[in-house]
Amino acid sequence: MVRFAIMPMTYDHIAEVAELERLCFPDPWSERLLAEQLDSENAAALVAMGEDGGLLGYASVSVVLDEGYIANVAVQPGCRRQGIARALLRAFRRFAEESRLSFLTLEVRASNAPAIALYAGEGYREAGRRKNYYRHPMEDAIIMTLEFHYDTDHTDP
Repeated sequence: MVRFAIMPMTYDHIAEVAELERLCFPDPWSERLLAEQLDSENAAALVAMGEDGGLLGYASVSVVLDEGYIANVAVQPGCRRQGIARALLRAFRRFAEESRLSFLTLEVRASNAPAIALYAGEGYREAGRRKNYYRHPMEDAIIMTLEFHYDTDHTDP
């Protein structure tokens, strides 16, 4: 089992994250786009760093009002199925609950059964489908959402 630490992404991580994007996605985000995400007041990104200081994974989220949109979750191919993506998702869940977001949502390729199983295991439920959302190859996206319900009754008996 690989050991890692989750921390906020900084500009120092951008080159490694961009390389991970190229490894994991047919349409990777550029270094410029990753930097714009860091510059945004409404977005955050986390990295998973190994004991040797190498990047093992990352994830990003944007917040619009009380809604959280997870844009990317990526893990080094040789480090998958070791809890890295789960730890990143759980960090965003804590953030969402502390920020009292209504939900977190993301899109996943319909063929990506391991990711779908991970998201479902973390409480995300299928909320819809986007036809032909992905290219290279053309494929539907499954929209998965984790909803939060808060006790709004704060009166004492």
